[in-house]
Amino acid sequence: MRRKILTHNDCYQAGRHIRPAGVMVHSTGANNPNLSRYVGPNPNNNDWNRPGVGACVHAFIGLEEDGTVNTVQTLPWDMRGWHAGASANNTHISFEICEDGLDDAEYFAAVYQEAVELTAYLCELYGLDPLKDGVVICHSEGYRRGIASNHADVMHWFPKFGKNMDTFRAEVKQKMEEKYEGADWSKEARDWATSNGIIAGYGDGEYGWGDPVTREQLAVILYRLQSK
Repeated sequence: MRRKILTHNDCYQAGRHIRPAGVMVHSTGANNPNLSRYVGPNPNNNDWNRPGVGACVHAFIGLEEDGTVNTVQTLPWDMRGWHAGASANNTHISFEICEDGLDDAEYFAAVYQEAVELTAYLCELYGLDPLKDGVVICHSEGYRRGIASNHADVMHWFPKFGKNMDTFRAEVKQKMEEKYEGADWSKEARDWATSNGIIAGYGDGEYGWGDPVTREQLAVILYRLQSK
């Protein structure tokens, strides 16, 4: 992953933020898998790092100049994106997968896996359960829920290669669990901290063990500890 924030996009200039409650998966709807089309630079000067685009997502997945698949972060994760055309802008982090001709199995497999890993990372970062209803959805699912505009992505593409959003969510969950398979060394400490009320988590059994800790949160943890 690399970072190129689209600071000239009107969405970034608006400067609004959200508390992320989910991840919405999009695809671009155009036969151009190159990241430069969207994050620049490109010879047509039509990337999204300029005013007047009217849309902005938090990341793009596609081809770098050397032909490798990568993710480029284009907004801070907690900034309000312009991606859903409705209320999901207020709740969901978004990313676009750059489409090709929708007929290349190798390219699809690579960008699909990259999307799984990005979504797992974001779910870990914000303590989200990808299997919980409405947390990880695509644009077309958002439309059916009344929280996004009428777009078909990504269900016009994923089924061509035997995938759908249910398989995607399951693979995100599996990726997150794989990360913690080697975390048995901390299990006793985690169990002690939760059973003694030192770590309260997000509710519904979600503790966000991979999340960063702010100074404020550390102060609360230390206060609870000395109160025992």
